[in-house]
Amino acid sequence: MDASDGHENTPSAKKSGKTSLLDSGEDFEVLDEEDIDDDLPPLEDAGGGDGDKAENGEKKNADEESEASEQLDEWLDVLGNDQLKKKVLEAGKGRGSRPRKGQNVEINLKTSLMDGTLVEEQHNLSFTLGDGDITQALDLTVQLMEMGEKALIHTDAKYAYGARGSLEPEVPPNTPLSLEVELLEATDAPDVELMLPSQRIALAIRKRERGNVHYQRADYAFAVNSYSIALQITDSNSKVDISPEEEEELLDVKVKCLNNMAASQLKLDHYDAALKSCVSALAHQPDNIKALFRMGKVLALQGEYTEAIQTLRKALKLEPSNKTIHAELSKLVKKHSEQRGAEQAMYKKMLGNPTSSSGIQKSRATSSWGLSWKWLFGATAVAIGGVALSVVIAARN
Repeated sequence: MDASDGHENTPSAKKSGKTSLLDSGEDFEVLDEEDIDDDLPPLEDAGGGDGDKAENGEKKNADEESEASEQLDEWLDVLGNDQLKKKVLEAGKGRGSRPRKGQNVEINLKTSLMDGTLVEEQHNLSFTLGDGDITQALDLTVQLMEMGEKALIHTDAKYAYGARGSLEPEVPPNTPLSLEVELLEATDAPDVELMLPSQRIALAIRKRERGNVHYQRADYAFAVNSYSIALQITDSNSKVDISPEEEEELLDVKVKCLNNMAASQLKLDHYDAALKSCVSALAHQPDNIKALFRMGKVLALQGEYTEAIQTLRKALKLEPSNKTIHAELSKLVKKHSEQRGAEQAMYKKMLGNPTSSSGIQKSRATSSWGLSWKWLFGATAVAIGGVALSVVIAARN
Protein backbone atom coordinates (compact mmCIF):
# COMPACT_ATOMS: atom_id res chain seq x y z
CA MET A 1 0.00 0.00 0.00
CA ASP A 2 1.40 3.36 -0.99
CA ALA A 3 2.13 5.71 1.89
CA SER A 4 0.51 8.60 0.08
CA ASP A 5 -2.98 7.13 0.39
CA GLY A 6 -3.67 9.39 3.30
CA HIS A 7 -2.86 12.51 1.28
CA GLU A 8 -5.82 12.50 -1.07
CA ASN A 9 -7.87 15.67 -1.26
CA THR A 10 -11.19 14.03 -0.54
CA PRO A 11 -14.15 14.82 1.68
CA SER A 12 -14.67 12.75 4.79
CA ALA A 13 -17.80 11.99 6.77
CA LYS A 14 -19.30 13.01 10.06
CA LYS A 15 -19.36 10.11 12.52
CA SER A 16 -21.11 10.25 15.85
CA GLY A 17 -19.60 8.63 18.93
CA LYS A 18 -16.53 7.18 17.24
CA THR A 19 -13.14 6.75 18.89
CA SER A 20 -10.40 8.81 17.30
CA LEU A 21 -6.68 8.17 17.37
CA LEU A 22 -6.21 10.74 20.07
CA ASP A 23 -8.83 9.08 22.26
CA SER A 24 -7.59 5.52 21.87
CA GLY A 25 -4.31 5.88 23.81
CA GLU A 26 -3.52 2.33 22.89
CA ASP A 27 0.20 1.45 22.99
CA PHE A 28 1.15 4.91 21.76
CA GLU A 29 2.42 7.95 23.52
CA VAL A 30 -0.36 10.21 22.35
CA LEU A 31 -1.73 13.02 24.44
CA ASP A 32 -5.48 13.58 24.33
CA GLU A 33 -5.87 17.23 23.30
CA GLU A 34 -9.32 18.43 24.34
CA ASP A 35 -10.99 21.25 22.47
CA ILE A 36 -11.15 23.58 25.45
CA ASP A 37 -11.27 27.33 25.03
CA ASP A 38 -9.30 28.80 27.92
CA ASP A 39 -10.68 32.30 27.34
CA LEU A 40 -13.56 33.18 29.67
CA PRO A 41 -16.81 34.23 27.98
CA PRO A 42 -17.33 38.00 27.84
CA LEU A 43 -19.36 39.53 30.68
CA GLU A 44 -22.87 40.74 29.98
CA ASP A 45 -23.31 44.52 29.69
CA ALA A 46 -23.77 45.82 33.28
CA GLY A 47 -24.64 49.38 32.22
CA GLY A 48 -21.07 50.67 32.06
CA GLY A 49 -21.70 52.57 28.86
CA ASP A 50 -20.01 52.62 25.46
CA GLY A 51 -16.83 54.05 26.96
CA ASP A 52 -16.35 50.95 29.09
CA LYS A 53 -17.03 48.76 26.09
CA ALA A 54 -14.45 50.56 24.00
CA GLU A 55 -11.93 50.40 26.83
CA ASN A 56 -12.54 46.69 27.32
CA GLY A 57 -12.25 46.09 23.59
CA GLU A 58 -8.94 47.94 23.41
CA LYS A 59 -7.64 46.00 26.42
CA LYS A 60 -8.73 42.70 24.86
CA ASN A 61 -7.02 43.55 21.55
CA ALA A 62 -3.87 44.49 23.44
CA ASP A 63 -3.92 41.19 25.34
CA GLU A 64 -4.41 39.23 22.12
CA GLU A 65 -1.54 41.06 20.44
CA SER A 66 0.65 40.41 23.48
CA GLU A 67 -0.30 36.71 23.48
CA ALA A 68 0.39 36.43 19.74
CA SER A 69 3.75 38.15 20.22
CA GLU A 70 4.69 35.69 22.95
CA GLN A 71 3.65 32.73 20.77
CA LEU A 72 5.74 33.99 17.88
CA ASP A 73 8.82 34.06 20.07
CA GLU A 74 8.69 30.58 21.62
CA TRP A 75 8.31 26.88 20.93
CA LEU A 76 5.35 24.89 22.27
CA ASP A 77 6.29 21.42 23.50
CA VAL A 78 3.09 19.67 22.39
CA LEU A 79 3.56 16.35 24.22
CA GLY A 80 5.94 17.45 26.94
CA ASN A 81 8.68 15.08 25.75
CA ASP A 82 10.60 17.49 23.47
CA GLN A 83 9.82 15.25 20.48
CA LEU A 84 6.99 17.27 18.93
CA LYS A 85 7.29 21.07 18.99
CA LYS A 86 5.29 23.86 17.35
CA LYS A 87 6.21 27.48 16.73
CA VAL A 88 3.91 30.17 15.32
CA LEU A 89 5.36 31.96 12.29
CA GLU A 90 2.27 34.05 11.48
CA ALA A 91 -0.60 34.44 13.95
CA GLY A 92 -4.11 33.36 12.95
CA LYS A 93 -7.60 34.63 13.72
CA GLY A 94 -7.77 33.70 17.39
CA ARG A 95 -8.34 30.60 19.50
CA GLY A 96 -12.00 30.45 18.58
CA SER A 97 -11.07 29.68 14.99
CA ARG A 98 -9.23 26.46 15.85
CA PRO A 99 -10.52 23.36 14.04
CA ARG A 100 -12.20 20.51 15.91
CA LYS A 101 -11.63 16.79 15.69
CA GLY A 102 -13.86 15.26 13.04
CA GLN A 103 -13.78 18.34 10.80
CA ASN A 104 -12.31 18.32 7.31
CA VAL A 105 -9.31 20.64 7.21
CA GLU A 106 -7.29 22.02 4.33
CA ILE A 107 -3.64 23.01 4.66
CA ASN A 108 -0.55 23.94 2.70
CA LEU A 109 2.35 21.70 3.74
CA LYS A 110 6.08 21.88 3.16
CA THR A 111 8.07 18.90 4.44
CA SER A 112 11.85 19.12 4.89
CA LEU A 113 14.64 17.24 6.57
CA MET A 114 16.18 18.91 9.59
CA ASP A 115 19.11 20.11 7.46
CA GLY A 116 16.67 22.00 5.20
CA THR A 117 16.54 19.47 2.34
CA LEU A 118 13.08 19.69 0.74
CA VAL A 119 11.17 16.41 0.78
CA GLU A 120 7.75 17.40 -0.47
CA GLU A 121 5.53 20.46 -0.94
CA GLN A 122 1.73 20.06 -1.06
CA HIS A 123 -0.97 22.66 -1.58
CA ASN A 124 -4.61 22.37 -0.49
CA LEU A 125 -4.02 19.06 1.26
CA SER A 126 -7.32 17.88 2.76
CA PHE A 127 -7.90 15.34 5.55
CA THR A 128 -10.21 14.62 8.47
CA LEU A 129 -8.73 15.81 11.74
CA GLY A 130 -8.29 13.01 14.27
CA ASP A 131 -9.04 10.13 11.87
CA GLY A 132 -5.43 9.11 11.32
CA ASP A 133 -5.53 10.13 7.65
CA ILE A 134 -2.19 11.88 8.07
CA THR A 135 0.93 11.58 10.24
CA GLN A 136 0.53 11.88 14.01
CA ALA A 137 2.59 15.06 13.99
CA LEU A 138 0.03 16.84 11.81
CA ASP A 139 -3.00 15.21 13.46
CA LEU A 140 -1.85 16.52 16.84
CA THR A 141 -0.60 19.98 15.93
CA VAL A 142 -3.13 21.20 13.35
CA GLN A 143 -5.88 21.14 15.98
CA LEU A 144 -3.75 23.62 17.97
CA MET A 145 -3.56 26.04 15.04
CA GLU A 146 -5.78 29.05 14.37
CA MET A 147 -7.39 29.75 11.03
CA GLY A 148 -4.89 31.47 8.74
CA GLU A 149 -1.99 30.62 11.04
CA LYS A 150 1.39 29.59 9.67
CA ALA A 151 3.43 27.35 11.95
CA LEU A 152 6.74 25.51 12.02
CA ILE A 153 6.65 22.00 13.45
CA HIS A 154 9.65 19.89 14.43
CA THR A 155 8.81 16.23 14.91
CA ASP A 156 10.67 13.12 15.92
CA ALA A 157 10.49 10.15 13.52
CA LYS A 158 8.04 8.30 15.78
CA TYR A 159 5.35 10.92 15.03
CA ALA A 160 6.19 11.06 11.31
CA TYR A 161 7.19 8.01 9.25
CA GLY A 162 8.79 5.97 12.04
CA ALA A 163 11.40 3.23 11.84
CA ARG A 164 10.28 2.13 8.36
CA GLY A 165 10.44 5.51 6.64
CA SER A 166 8.43 6.18 3.50
CA LEU A 167 8.74 5.61 -0.24
CA GLU A 168 6.39 8.44 -1.18
CA PRO A 169 7.34 10.96 -0.02
CA GLU A 170 10.88 9.63 0.14
CA VAL A 171 11.87 9.71 3.80
CA PRO A 172 14.65 7.49 5.24
CA PRO A 173 13.91 5.37 8.34
CA ASN A 174 14.09 7.03 11.76
CA THR A 175 14.22 10.53 10.28
CA PRO A 176 13.02 13.62 12.20
CA LEU A 177 11.28 16.20 10.03
CA SER A 178 10.59 19.92 9.84
CA LEU A 179 7.07 20.87 8.67
CA GLU A 180 5.82 24.27 7.59
CA VAL A 181 2.03 24.34 7.80
CA GLU A 182 -0.60 26.93 6.87
CA LEU A 183 -4.18 26.28 7.98
CA LEU A 184 -6.52 27.34 5.17
CA GLU A 185 -9.97 25.98 6.01
CA ALA A 186 -11.96 23.82 8.41
CA THR A 187 -15.46 22.58 7.61
CA ASP A 188 -17.87 20.11 9.18
CA ALA A 189 -17.80 16.71 7.55
CA PRO A 190 -20.87 15.75 5.49
CA ASP A 191 -23.52 13.49 6.99
CA VAL A 192 -22.80 9.90 5.97
CA GLU A 193 -26.50 9.06 5.87
CA LEU A 194 -27.05 11.70 3.18
CA MET A 195 -24.09 10.68 1.02
CA LEU A 196 -24.61 8.90 -2.27
CA PRO A 197 -23.83 5.16 -2.03
CA SER A 198 -20.87 5.58 -4.39
CA GLN A 199 -19.45 8.29 -2.11
CA ARG A 200 -19.88 6.11 0.98
CA ILE A 201 -18.15 3.21 -0.74
CA ALA A 202 -15.25 5.41 -1.88
CA LEU A 203 -14.86 6.95 1.59
CA ALA A 204 -14.90 3.57 3.35
CA ILE A 205 -12.29 2.24 0.92
CA ARG A 206 -10.01 5.23 1.59
CA LYS A 207 -10.24 4.72 5.36
CA ARG A 208 -9.50 1.00 4.92
CA GLU A 209 -6.51 1.75 2.72
CA ARG A 210 -5.22 4.18 5.32
CA GLY A 211 -5.51 1.38 7.84
CA ASN A 212 -3.41 -0.78 5.51
CA VAL A 213 -0.71 1.90 5.52
CA HIS A 214 -0.68 1.87 9.32
CA TYR A 215 -0.52 -1.93 9.32
CA GLN A 216 2.45 -1.98 6.96
CA ARG A 217 4.26 0.44 9.27
CA ALA A 218 3.46 -1.83 12.26
CA ASP A 219 1.22 0.87 13.79
CA TYR A 220 -1.41 -1.75 14.60
CA ALA A 221 -3.50 0.30 17.04
CA PHE A 222 -3.83 3.08 14.46
CA ALA A 223 -4.73 0.48 11.85
CA VAL A 224 -7.54 -0.79 14.09
CA ASN A 225 -8.78 2.79 14.45
CA SER A 226 -8.88 3.36 10.68
CA TYR A 227 -10.70 0.07 10.09
CA SER A 228 -13.20 0.97 12.82
CA ILE A 229 -13.97 4.28 11.09
CA ALA A 230 -14.43 2.48 7.77
CA LEU A 231 -16.84 0.04 9.45
CA GLN A 232 -18.86 2.91 10.89
CA ILE A 233 -19.25 4.25 7.36
CA THR A 234 -20.35 0.90 5.94
CA ASP A 235 -22.80 0.31 8.80
CA SER A 236 -24.43 3.76 8.64
CA ASN A 237 -28.06 3.93 7.62
CA SER A 238 -28.69 5.50 4.25
CA LYS A 239 -31.39 8.09 3.66
CA VAL A 240 -30.94 7.84 -0.10
CA ASP A 241 -31.80 4.97 -2.42
CA ILE A 242 -29.19 2.25 -2.73
CA SER A 243 -29.15 -0.57 -5.29
CA PRO A 244 -28.57 -4.25 -4.43
CA GLU A 245 -25.23 -4.10 -6.26
CA GLU A 246 -24.12 -1.15 -4.13
CA GLU A 247 -25.24 -2.93 -0.96
CA GLU A 248 -23.17 -5.95 -1.99
CA GLU A 249 -20.15 -3.72 -2.64
CA LEU A 250 -20.50 -2.09 0.80
CA LEU A 251 -20.74 -5.53 2.39
CA ASP A 252 -17.58 -6.63 0.60
CA VAL A 253 -15.72 -3.56 1.94
CA LYS A 254 -17.05 -4.34 5.43
CA VAL A 255 -15.81 -7.94 5.39
CA LYS A 256 -12.37 -6.82 4.17
CA CYS A 257 -12.21 -4.31 7.03
CA LEU A 258 -13.17 -7.00 9.56
CA ASN A 259 -10.50 -9.34 8.20
CA ASN A 260 -7.82 -6.66 8.32
CA MET A 261 -8.92 -5.61 11.78
CA ALA A 262 -8.60 -9.21 12.99
CA ALA A 263 -5.05 -9.33 11.62
CA SER A 264 -4.17 -6.11 13.48
CA GLN A 265 -5.77 -7.34 16.70
CA LEU A 266 -3.74 -10.55 16.45
CA LYS A 267 -0.57 -8.47 16.24
CA LEU A 268 -1.67 -6.65 19.40
CA ASP A 269 -2.42 -10.01 21.17
CA HIS A 270 -6.07 -8.97 21.53
CA TYR A 271 -7.35 -12.49 20.88
CA ASP A 272 -10.94 -12.05 22.07
CA ALA A 273 -11.38 -8.97 19.89
CA ALA A 274 -9.78 -10.73 16.91
CA LEU A 275 -12.11 -13.72 17.35
CA LYS A 276 -15.10 -11.39 17.43
CA SER A 277 -13.98 -9.74 14.18
CA CYS A 278 -13.61 -13.16 12.50
CA VAL A 279 -17.04 -14.27 13.69
CA SER A 280 -18.59 -11.05 12.33
CA ALA A 281 -16.91 -11.55 8.95
CA LEU A 282 -18.07 -15.18 8.74
CA ALA A 283 -21.61 -14.16 9.66
CA HIS A 284 -21.72 -12.28 6.33
CA GLN A 285 -19.54 -14.65 4.29
CA PRO A 286 -19.38 -18.14 5.90
CA ASP A 287 -16.87 -19.43 3.33
CA ASN A 288 -14.46 -16.51 3.57
CA ILE A 289 -11.07 -18.24 3.62
CA LYS A 290 -9.14 -15.39 5.25
CA ALA A 291 -11.64 -15.17 8.08
CA LEU A 292 -11.54 -18.95 8.61
CA PHE A 293 -7.74 -18.98 8.58
CA ARG A 294 -7.42 -16.14 11.10
CA MET A 295 -10.14 -17.65 13.27
CA GLY A 296 -8.17 -20.92 13.32
CA LYS A 297 -5.05 -19.06 14.41
CA VAL A 298 -6.92 -17.23 17.17
CA LEU A 299 -8.45 -20.45 18.51
CA ALA A 300 -5.04 -22.12 18.49
CA LEU A 301 -3.51 -19.23 20.43
CA GLN A 302 -6.34 -19.57 22.95
CA GLY A 303 -5.57 -23.29 23.36
CA GLU A 304 -8.73 -24.49 21.59
CA TYR A 305 -6.86 -26.94 19.35
CA THR A 306 -9.77 -29.18 18.36
CA GLU A 307 -11.90 -26.24 17.14
CA ALA A 308 -8.88 -24.62 15.51
CA ILE A 309 -8.09 -27.80 13.53
CA GLN A 310 -11.70 -28.12 12.39
CA THR A 311 -11.75 -24.48 11.26
CA LEU A 312 -8.48 -24.78 9.33
CA ARG A 313 -9.63 -28.02 7.69
CA LYS A 314 -12.73 -26.21 6.47
CA ALA A 315 -10.56 -23.44 5.01
CA LEU A 316 -8.27 -26.00 3.36
CA LYS A 317 -11.25 -27.82 1.86
CA LEU A 318 -12.31 -24.54 0.22
CA GLU A 319 -8.80 -23.91 -1.11
CA PRO A 320 -6.77 -27.17 -1.16
CA SER A 321 -3.75 -25.58 -2.88
CA ASN A 322 -3.19 -22.96 -0.18
CA LYS A 323 0.28 -23.70 1.21
CA THR A 324 -0.09 -21.28 4.13
CA ILE A 325 -3.14 -23.12 5.44
CA HIS A 326 -1.39 -26.47 4.87
CA ALA A 327 1.60 -25.37 6.92
CA GLU A 328 -0.47 -23.91 9.74
CA LEU A 329 -2.69 -27.00 9.94
CA SER A 330 0.28 -29.41 9.97
CA LYS A 331 1.97 -27.42 12.70
CA LEU A 332 -1.21 -27.33 14.74
CA VAL A 333 -1.93 -31.08 14.41
CA LYS A 334 1.62 -31.88 15.54
CA LYS A 335 1.36 -29.52 18.46
CA HIS A 336 -2.01 -30.95 19.46
CA SER A 337 -0.61 -34.50 19.32
CA GLU A 338 2.35 -33.53 21.50
CA GLN A 339 0.02 -31.90 23.98
CA ARG A 340 -2.17 -35.01 24.20
CA GLY A 341 0.90 -37.19 24.75
CA ALA A 342 2.11 -34.92 27.52
CA GLU A 343 -1.34 -34.98 29.14
CA GLN A 344 -1.47 -38.81 29.06
CA ALA A 345 1.99 -39.04 30.63
CA MET A 346 0.91 -36.62 33.33
CA TYR A 347 -2.24 -38.65 34.09
CA LYS A 348 -0.22 -41.89 34.36
CA LYS A 349 2.16 -40.19 36.76
CA MET A 350 -0.73 -38.89 38.85
CA LEU A 351 -2.56 -42.27 38.98
CA GLY A 352 0.52 -44.52 39.21
CA ASN A 353 1.60 -47.36 36.84
CA PRO A 354 -1.25 -49.90 36.59
CA THR A 355 0.99 -52.58 34.95
CA SER A 356 3.67 -52.62 37.62
CA SER A 357 1.03 -52.48 40.37
CA SER A 358 -0.83 -55.52 39.04
CA GLY A 359 2.48 -57.34 38.66
CA ILE A 360 3.33 -56.74 42.29
CA GLN A 361 -0.12 -57.91 43.38
CA LYS A 362 0.21 -61.08 41.26
CA SER A 363 3.65 -61.78 42.70
CA ARG A 364 2.31 -61.31 46.18
CA ALA A 365 -0.62 -63.66 45.48
CA THR A 366 1.69 -66.35 44.06
CA SER A 367 4.03 -66.05 47.00
CA SER A 368 1.14 -66.30 49.47
CA TRP A 369 -0.25 -69.39 47.66
CA GLY A 370 3.13 -71.14 47.73
CA LEU A 371 3.53 -70.41 51.43
CA SER A 372 0.09 -71.83 52.20
CA TRP A 373 0.95 -75.15 50.46
CA LYS A 374 4.17 -75.47 52.44
CA TRP A 375 2.34 -75.03 55.72
CA LEU A 376 -0.31 -77.56 54.67
CA PHE A 377 2.28 -80.13 53.61
CA GLY A 378 4.20 -79.77 56.89
CA ALA A 379 1.11 -80.10 59.00
CA THR A 380 0.02 -83.25 57.11
CA ALA A 381 3.46 -84.86 57.60
CA VAL A 382 3.42 -84.15 61.30
CA ALA A 383 -0.10 -85.63 61.61
CA ILE A 384 0.88 -88.81 59.73
CA GLY A 385 4.00 -89.22 61.84
CA GLY A 386 1.94 -88.92 65.03
CA VAL A 387 -0.51 -91.60 63.89
CA ALA A 388 2.31 -94.02 62.96
CA LEU A 389 4.00 -93.54 66.28
CA SER A 390 0.74 -94.29 68.11
CA VAL A 391 0.30 -97.55 66.11
CA VAL A 392 3.85 -98.74 66.93
CA ILE A 393 3.39 -98.07 70.66
CA ALA A 394 0.05 -99.89 70.69
CA ALA A 395 1.55 -102.98 68.95
CA ARG A 396 4.35 -103.25 71.50
CA ASN A 397 1.91 -103.17 74.35
